[in-house]
Amino acid sequence: MRSTMPEHPLTITSIMRHGTGLFGDREVVTYTGTGYRRTTYHELARETARLAGALRGLGVDGDQRVATFAWNTTEHLAAYLAVPSMGAVLHTLNIRLFPEQVVYIANHAEDDVVIVDASLVPLLAPMLPEMKTVRHVIVVGGAQVDTTPLEAAGKELHDYRALLDQAPDHFDWPEPDEHSAASMCYTSGTTGHPKGVVYSHRSAYLHSMSVCTANAVGLGAGDRVLPIVPMFHANAWGLPYAALMAGASLVMPDRFLQGEHLARIIADERPTIAGAVPTIWADLLRHARQHDSDLSSLRLVPCGGSAVPESLMRALEDEFGVRVVQAWGMTETSPVATVAHADSWELRATQGRLLAGVEGRLVGPGDTVLEPDGVQVGELEVRGPWVTASYHLDEDTSRFHDGWLRTGDVGRLDANGYVTLTDRAKDVIKSGGEWISSVELENALMGHPAVLEAAVIGVPDERWGERPLACVVLDGTAEVAELRDFLRGKVARWQVPERWAFVEAVPKTSVGKFAKRALREMHARGELTVVQL
Repeated sequence: MRSTMPEHPLTITSIMRHGTGLFGDREVVTYTGTGYRRTTYHELARETARLAGALRGLGVDGDQRVATFAWNTTEHLAAYLAVPSMGAVLHTLNIRLFPEQVVYIANHAEDDVVIVDASLVPLLAPMLPEMKTVRHVIVVGGAQVDTTPLEAAGKELHDYRALLDQAPDHFDWPEPDEHSAASMCYTSGTTGHPKGVVYSHRSAYLHSMSVCTANAVGLGAGDRVLPIVPMFHANAWGLPYAALMAGASLVMPDRFLQGEHLARIIADERPTIAGAVPTIWADLLRHARQHDSDLSSLRLVPCGGSAVPESLMRALEDEFGVRVVQAWGMTETSPVATVAHADSWELRATQGRLLAGVEGRLVGPGDTVLEPDGVQVGELEVRGPWVTASYHLDEDTSRFHDGWLRTGDVGRLDANGYVTLTDRAKDVIKSGGEWISSVELENALMGHPAVLEAAVIGVPDERWGERPLACVVLDGTAEVAELRDFLRGKVARWQVPERWAFVEAVPKTSVGKFAKRALREMHARGELTVVQL
C-alpha cells in the first residue's frame, strides 16, 4: 500500500522561502567592530535574489562550485541561501588552514567563483594564482580596500555591491532535486589531504529540523541566534539554516571573536542562543569576570569541537546564569549528532544523547560490535540521513563499512544513547597494556583555578611503552607537585602524569581544537622543557 502523501522535495530553497517570507520582519545583524548593520529577512530575500542573478550573469548555470572565503556576515548568509537555491554548490573555504591546503581544496573541488571578504584579500591573494579552476573573484566590502594583489592572478575581479546593484530584485528559482549537492566542506586535514564532504539539500533540511528540536537547540521564532562558530566550519553547525527554518533572527559577529567584542554583542543584541568552541567561551568567561559583563540573555549555549571542561560549564552557569550543553559531531555528520541535555552533571559531562535520525554503535577489535552498557570502550560508529557515506572524489573507503562511518573517536555508549568520548583513536595513551584518556586528564586539570589550558599527549616510556605528558598553560601560579596532588582522587593514581611542561599556549587546529600532533612533534624535536618527577 502506498501513502497518499506527495513527493515534495526537502530543499534549502524551501527553507529560504519560508524564513524570508513568513518571518520577513526578523533581522540579520552584522557587527562591525564599532556598530551594527541591520537587514530584515525581507531585504535579505532581495539580496539573495540579486546575488543569484549576478552569479547567473557570470556563467554559474549548473552545479558549479561557488566558494566563500569569508567571516560570519549578512553577505555570507546571502551566499548560503542563493548558491544552493539556484542549483549551484556552496563551498565554504576554511581560512585557517595552511595555504597549500586551501589551494589543494579549491582545486580538488573545482571552484569556479570565490566570494571573499575585503579583510581577507591579503590572505587570499598569494593563493589565488594556484587556484586553477577559479574564473571570478567577488570582493565584499572592497570599496576602500586595495585589491591590486588579486589582479596578478589573472582572474576577473568584481565588487560585490556594484555587481548586485546591476542585478534584478527577483530571481526565477529552480526546484533542485533534494538529493543533489547543496554545499560542501572539507575536513581539517590533520593527517594527509583534507577530505571533501558533500551535503545534499535533503540532508541539510533534515539536519536543520533536528537542530530546531528541543532535544538539540530548541529554536523558535522568538530566538536570536549568535553563530560564533565560523560559517566556514561545518556550516556553522547548521545554525544559519535552522534559524531561517524557525524564523529566528541572526546576529553575526564578523571577524570579531575576542571576549571583549562578544561581551558587547551579547549585551547590545541580547541573543538567546550562541554556539562556539570551548576556547572561545573560556576567553569570554575571563573577560566577563573582569568587567562584570551582562550575559543574561543567553538561555542556551551548545558547545563542541572538543570536550567541554565541566569547570567551564559550571562557572558560566553559576556566575552568569548561562547554561552550556555539550554537543558532538564532525564535518562528516553535518555536524550535530549528539547533545547533552540532562539534569545530572554526570550526564552533562558526556557528549550527549544521539539525536533522532542518528544511530550509533561501539566497535572493538575485529569490528566486533560491543554492547551499549556504558562500560565497554570502543570506537564510535554512526550512520544516518545527514551522515556522509563517502568522501568527494576519494577512493579510500577505510572510514566506511556496511553503511557506518568510523568516527575515529573512542569512548563508551550506554543503553539510553549517551555517548562519552574518552579520546581520539590516534590520541589515546596506551600505558602498560591499559588505556589512559587524555581528554579526562585535560578536563580534570582545567578544573584547577590556575590552569588556563591543558593538553595531554602520550610520549615514549621504556618501562610502560607510553606515559602521559601534561602540557599546561597557567593563568596564575602553580607547581607540578600541586597539580599532581590536584589530580589525585579525580583520576586513577597510576594515570597521573610524571612528565610536565609549562607552555605559553597550546597550539590549535584550524577549528580551535588542541593540535596534539604539533605537541608530539615539538616533544620529539626537544622543544618542550619537560619536568619529570
